[in-house]
Amino acid sequence: MSSTPGIRIGRILGIPIYVDFSWILIFGVFCYALSEQLFRLEHKEWTAAQDWAAGFSTSVLFFACVVLHELAHSVVAQAYKIKVLSITLFVFGGLARISREPTKAMQEFNIAVAGPLASGLLAGLFGGLSLLFPSDGLLRSPLQYLAGANVLVAAFNLLPGFPLDGGRMFRAMVWGATKDFTRATRVAGASGKLIAYLLIAYGLGSVFTKNYNNIWFVLIGLYLLNAAQVSVAQVTIRGALAGLCAADVMSQEVPTIPANMSLEEYSNEVLRTGRRMHIVTMGDRLSGLMNVAALNQVRRDEWNMNSVQAVMVPRDKIIWASPEEPLQRLLERLMAADVNQMPVVSHGGDGSAHIVGIVTRDAILRVIQTRSELDSALGHR
Repeated sequence: MSSTPGIRIGRILGIPIYVDFSWILIFGVFCYALSEQLFRLEHKEWTAAQDWAAGFSTSVLFFACVVLHELAHSVVAQAYKIKVLSITLFVFGGLARISREPTKAMQEFNIAVAGPLASGLLAGLFGGLSLLFPSDGLLRSPLQYLAGANVLVAAFNLLPGFPLDGGRMFRAMVWGATKDFTRATRVAGASGKLIAYLLIAYGLGSVFTKNYNNIWFVLIGLYLLNAAQVSVAQVTIRGALAGLCAADVMSQEVPTIPANMSLEEYSNEVLRTGRRMHIVTMGDRLSGLMNVAALNQVRRDEWNMNSVQAVMVPRDKIIWASPEEPLQRLLERLMAADVNQMPVVSHGGDGSAHIVGIVTRDAILRVIQTRSELDSALGHR
């Protein structure tokens, strides 16, 4: 299982909102910089309490704007029936996790452009509100700052470097023109690397002029460089899995146990085989799924008094794959559900469900590695 995205702070439009641990640090830095280095210098007549009140409230509103930026992406994605798994605030801004890539260039373009549009609208909103308080500096200054900050967020995200919004819009345009998603991703990824190198060079160059505030550009550039490289790697994965389905890689050696097995007997089976998940059957039919996590929910002294059937994940709640499901889609679902294996189920005409195999992440990764090595070997001939 992968680690959680961070600390959950709420849910908006059904989407869990998290803050990464790195965000806590940047929020503190933000509050200090606004309070001590911006508002205190601009408004010497303010008290320290006013400086910090303005700094704290402006920081909260700014990161709320980041959430709204990501929500704009998410709302458009949901309109295209793409599930949004979460939104996470971290040191460089925000990230909306979606369950799959868009299937059409126009979908990607519309999802990407929604974020900068939202930031632009927020800039106009805060700019307009600041005009309503021309003589009240305690309100006007934070509003003016938020207007300018949202303009910068929109402008930065429009840079044509993947995975920035502008890079995704660029990929969508290349994708629409060439009808080739792989080529479009490679082009956008190359653009992302170029912008990353420029940001790194600018940040390092600023060090020589003793403008140490711009060292952040180095960190942002390194982040973009890594993200661009990951995007190209994902295209390689997509190509390696093209044409394959669950039946091609599933193992037909499915660990099964009867529904009437006691939890004590199940624990012994886990210790004997080392397997952490088993399919529960009644006769030859799928009944449920049992794993160590479900076992540990029952007190040790009650294992002899309970059967697997009492604590298993019932059939209707199992995440399963069909034999003909494309492997790329299956890998996306494994990652979205944060599970390492998934049963492959065939349904009979009478509504019965039969286990025909099991697919694991490791099996998919072996396919990717083997195909990549084969392609590399053939490319050198």
